[in-house]
Amino acid sequence: MDTAELTDLGQQLRVDSVRASAAAGSGHPTSSMSAADLMAVLLANHLRYDFDRPAHPGNDRFVLSKGHASPLLYAAYKAAGAVDDEELLTFRKLGSRLEGHPTPQRLPWVETATGSLGQGLPVGVGIALAADRLDRSEARVWVLCGDSELAEGSVWEAAEHAGHEHLDNLVAIVDVNRLGQRGPTRHGHDLDAYARRFQAFGWHTVEVDGHDVDAIDRAYGEAESTKGQPTAILARTLKGKGVESVQDREGLHGKPLPEADEAIQELGGIRDLSVEVHEPAPARVLHSVPAGRLDLPRWESGEEVATRDAFGRALAALGGARADVVALDGEVGDSTRTEFFAKEHPDRFFECYIAEQQLVAASVGMAARGRVPYASTFAAFLTRAYDFVRMASISGAAINLVGSHAGVAIGQDGPSQMGLEDLAMMRAVHGSTVLYPCDANQTARLTAAMADLDGIRYLRTSRGASPVIYGPDEDFPVGGSKVLRSSDGDRLTLVAAGVTVHEALKAADALAGEGISVRVVDLYSVKPVDKECLRRAAEETGCLVTVEDHHEEGGLGDAVLDAFVDGRPVPRLVRLAVRTMPGSASPEEQLHAAGIDAESIAVSARLLVETAVVP
Repeated sequence: MDTAELTDLGQQLRVDSVRASAAAGSGHPTSSMSAADLMAVLLANHLRYDFDRPAHPGNDRFVLSKGHASPLLYAAYKAAGAVDDEELLTFRKLGSRLEGHPTPQRLPWVETATGSLGQGLPVGVGIALAADRLDRSEARVWVLCGDSELAEGSVWEAAEHAGHEHLDNLVAIVDVNRLGQRGPTRHGHDLDAYARRFQAFGWHTVEVDGHDVDAIDRAYGEAESTKGQPTAILARTLKGKGVESVQDREGLHGKPLPEADEAIQELGGIRDLSVEVHEPAPARVLHSVPAGRLDLPRWESGEEVATRDAFGRALAALGGARADVVALDGEVGDSTRTEFFAKEHPDRFFECYIAEQQLVAASVGMAARGRVPYASTFAAFLTRAYDFVRMASISGAAINLVGSHAGVAIGQDGPSQMGLEDLAMMRAVHGSTVLYPCDANQTARLTAAMADLDGIRYLRTSRGASPVIYGPDEDFPVGGSKVLRSSDGDRLTLVAAGVTVHEALKAADALAGEGISVRVVDLYSVKPVDKECLRRAAEETGCLVTVEDHHEEGGLGDAVLDAFVDGRPVPRLVRLAVRTMPGSASPEEQLHAAGIDAESIAVSARLLVETAVVP
């Protein structure tokens, strides 16, 4: 398109943003109006995309990081012919695909859910990494950011990572409109302030008038010709551009225009321009990768193996069988054991360094490109990235997260390194799967099973070695459990997972020597939970005792209660969990201090029996 057509298209995008928000009675039209010219030039002259084939491997990828400006995105979809005017006016209405913030669950052209600011660029880095290093594609990744979100640290994790990886297929378009939600941003219209920051991370920067369509066109062309560096286009814009009553004025964020009809007339009225978006470049197609022969590692009964070691070995084997599996780590691969994968499949291993938000975001980006990512760090450190996990669920992203060094069992490192909240955190994620194996063969099997599950999958691994109690050919269905001790005379049931399984078994053996029979259940699938097994145990033994290396809130005990939420009678439930703040001590001392070692479990069981709390 030429200058006049681009200018007219920008006005159409503004008008349609105003119309959609007015029809909804809510939305962010002023945030959309500031970036309308940036979007118009991109859509008409630079984006290579087939809207009929959103999975085309040659498609450029567009991420609207400032997700609240969704009216602009939907107006662009209308100009491209992907949605019609009738659907545009269903914005924010019940049942509409055009939600207040865009999600790929509703629209096939959306790469990732946005709206929690500071996430679009990190996910864009993951998409760009996959396109560059795995697909060897010429596709470009365009990310439209707002200036307010540049206050988020995650943006700078992404900026540094992209600069380090020399991702010249990545372009950040920053809509510097000066105004945030409650007033001016930190740097206002000081483009140089933003440029210095991006340049410090190795980016090429271009400063431009964000309402000069010719200057924008040249800036995009400069980004496309820049080699060896990602590009940040810093565009000075005006919020509410084109309507005098709202332009560059405070207090109007997130509100439809008060006089929408007058504003539309001021913008030149309703238009119906259509855009022929450029076709994507030819690209090799990433076909679905069939599973080859998977030879998981095997361990014999009685061997002492840390589940983190088993995970690393199993992941490397899985990588050998499936070319779509990738691994990412937060610079602790020698602890999480992703180093085994890195040595065998270096082309599919991605080091994210100590930047856990970027770690999870890159995984989401890889999943958007058809990969099966496994992202690992200490369980405790995933709390830093929880908002990214939450948004990944909203995206419908299929990613595997692995948290090692969980619980007080890690020992002397102390509470800062102990994941004691992770089960609660991951159980709360919509549609998640939470797994906590206790031995090497179980870990290997569950690691492989995770690859074919939906949604967010979390595997909790342990630092210390534990005895192998299952054979290498044992099956561990997700949603299942294993009953390890059982008799007709069981007085109660010990429900454990991970490290506490071994403590529960030792306690059961000690109690059996005293004539007290107890059942032991390995609840390796914390979510979904084996309801039938737990209901049967409650009915037959009368009391469930949960033993967990985790805080009491939201962990194994609460997972057990999930088996009794549909009107079933709630059994007598006793919880043994970490209730105090640990210090530094040996793993054995930590378990005892928390009251979750074999001795403490046995004491609790005896007390329940002696006081006739259980039959």
